[in-house]
Amino acid sequence: MSALDTPLTCDEDVAPWVRSLGLGPDATSGLVDVHVHFLPERMLRKVWAYFDDAVAHYGYDWPIHYKLPEQERLARLRSLGVETFAPLVYPHKPDMAAWLTGWALDWADEIPDAVPTATLYPEESVTTYLGEALSRGARLVKAHVQVGGYDPRDPLLDPAWGLLAEAGIPVVAHCGDGPIPGKHTGIGIIGEVMDRHPRLRLVLAHAGLPEYDEALRLVERHPSVRLDTTMVGTPFTEGFAPLPADWSARLADLSGQGRVVLGTDFPNIPYGYWHQIEAIRSWAVADDRLGEGFLRSVLHDAPADVLGLG
Repeated sequence: MSALDTPLTCDEDVAPWVRSLGLGPDATSGLVDVHVHFLPERMLRKVWAYFDDAVAHYGYDWPIHYKLPEQERLARLRSLGVETFAPLVYPHKPDMAAWLTGWALDWADEIPDAVPTATLYPEESVTTYLGEALSRGARLVKAHVQVGGYDPRDPLLDPAWGLLAEAGIPVVAHCGDGPIPGKHTGIGIIGEVMDRHPRLRLVLAHAGLPEYDEALRLVERHPSVRLDTTMVGTPFTEGFAPLPADWSARLADLSGQGRVVLGTDFPNIPYGYWHQIEAIRSWAVADDRLGEGFLRSVLHDAPADVLGLG
C-alpha cells in the first residue's frame, strides 16, 4: 500500500511511514519541523507548570506528552525521522528577547540537527540583537504575539520587520486567537503588518487557528505567507478549533506552491507526534489533487525551503 493508504496509529509508525514516502535516512531526507520548542531548563519548567494548570487557563486538560529530559527529547525526535528542526524561543516581557536569542543560538551550535533561531519583542534594541543574530546565521525568528502581549504593529517593531523582510529571514508568528484570544491577536492585525511589509516571509503558526479562513485568505493575498500545521487537525484541537469542511479543497488550491509546512509544537503537545502526521495524511486523502506530492512538500520540501536548507 502507498503512504496515502496507510494510517498511522502510534509513534513507532512514523519513521517507516516517512521512509515509504521516499523520505528518511534510508531514502533521501527526513522530516523538517519548523515549530519545535527547546528552552532554558528553568523557563521550560515554568512553561510545563503553566500547562499542568491548563484547566484554569483554557478550561481543559493539556498533559505534556513528552515531559522528558532534554537528551531523551532529542532522541525521540530523531527516532521519529526528524532530520532537521527549528527550536523556537519567545519572551513574555521586555529585556528577555536578547538573552533568549543568545541562548537559542548557542544551543543550536551544539545540536547538529537544530537550525539557529532568534526571537523578538517591541523594544529599542530589537534591531541590534536581531542584526547580531542574523550575523550568527539565524535562519528563523519566532514571534509570539499572544504570550508576549504586544501589538505586532508597534512602531518599535517596524524596523525589525523591515530588516527581516530585506534579509529574507522567515518569521513563525503565533498571532491567531487560539487557544484563547490575546489583546493583540487576530489574523487581521498581522495582515496589516504584511500589507506594510509584503516581502516579509511570514509563517502563520497553527495555521492561524481558529481563524483558518482568514489565514487562508492572507496566504492567497500575500505570496510570501505560509501556514504551519502545528496542532492543526489533530483530535485534541478539533475539540476547540475544528477545521472547515472544505479545508483539503482549499489546500489543493494552494498545492504545488509550498504554502504549507510541517510544525508540531513538540514536546509541549498533549498527544503523540504521530497524530500530527496522521492529520496531514488525512488531508491528502480527502482531495485527489493532493496526494503523495503534497505530503512530501509539507513534510520536507516546503519547510526545508523556509529554513534555507541546501
